[in-house]
Amino acid sequence: MQDTMQSSINTALTQLNRAILGKDEPVRLALCCLLSGGHLLLEDLPGMGKTTLAHALAGVLGLSFRRIQFTSDLLPADILGGSVFDPSSGQFHFHEGPVFCQVLMADEINRATPRTQSALLEAMEEGQVSLDGETRPLPEPFFVIATQNPSELAGTYPLPESQTDRFLMCLSLGYPDTVAERQLLAQPDQRLIAQKIDKCLSLADLKNWQRLLMQVHLSDAVLDYIQRLIDFSRQTSRIYLGLSPRGGLAIVRAARCYALMDGRDYVTPDDVQAIFVAVADHRLSASDQFAVSGSATSVTSSQPSGVLAQWVLDSVNVLPG
Repeated sequence: MQDTMQSSINTALTQLNRAILGKDEPVRLALCCLLSGGHLLLEDLPGMGKTTLAHALAGVLGLSFRRIQFTSDLLPADILGGSVFDPSSGQFHFHEGPVFCQVLMADEINRATPRTQSALLEAMEEGQVSLDGETRPLPEPFFVIATQNPSELAGTYPLPESQTDRFLMCLSLGYPDTVAERQLLAQPDQRLIAQKIDKCLSLADLKNWQRLLMQVHLSDAVLDYIQRLIDFSRQTSRIYLGLSPRGGLAIVRAARCYALMDGRDYVTPDDVQAIFVAVADHRLSASDQFAVSGSATSVTSSQPSGVLAQWVLDSVNVLPG
């Protein structure tokens, strides 16, 4: 069973790397995030391939996909749905919003107001929607892939900490290298490739993967390492908002999945290091000034560049024990 799943994962990665050129590690982390059962936040400048990656991920997983373009006038009902009066029957009937799908792409989520952003909190945490005194379950699995523009761009509302903490990972694709960009310019539209991507994993595969995930072994030494990272993020004066217990659980879950994607049933410190920045950085908030390499660099929770989490990782790695 595990060999078959490993083959399917490798095929999925190959398909994704056809759609997103020259970004093997971010693509691997993005797939790891969804296989872990987590939600994914993609932050980057417009035109970097965030939407293409979201389409491609839904394609390889073979899941129903809907996209919402977040704008300043978007209302919670535009996401969740609501009751509509039917004159013929004289009754109200609930009309499902686009959130009732397996993969929801929240495009440019930080262009919507905080009220609208918060409409996704219950859906992301509990897989359900409560409206009109009734709780309605969402399809399983349910993933949110949200994109957001850097906070310095016009017309953005920074996500509150309670919202960013619901995302298992935050990734940035960045500019492609010279070779990848040349290939990108020379071939057809990448979005067409993403839309025609082959399904590699079934719903049964995802359930089997989740079962295997819980069997991946975490040694006491690896758990000690994870705890040192968590404790350091809370104790250093350079960080005023460290990792929460939910953040620690996210590190464990993502590290297990990363190890399983590599064909192992045990987690190593290398697995923790591979996923740590993507899992931790958007959960950390720096003090007023955070020094990097001897220079004062401003780092805030609305700019998940990876610098802060990488500093935590590097600092703990040089500590004794």
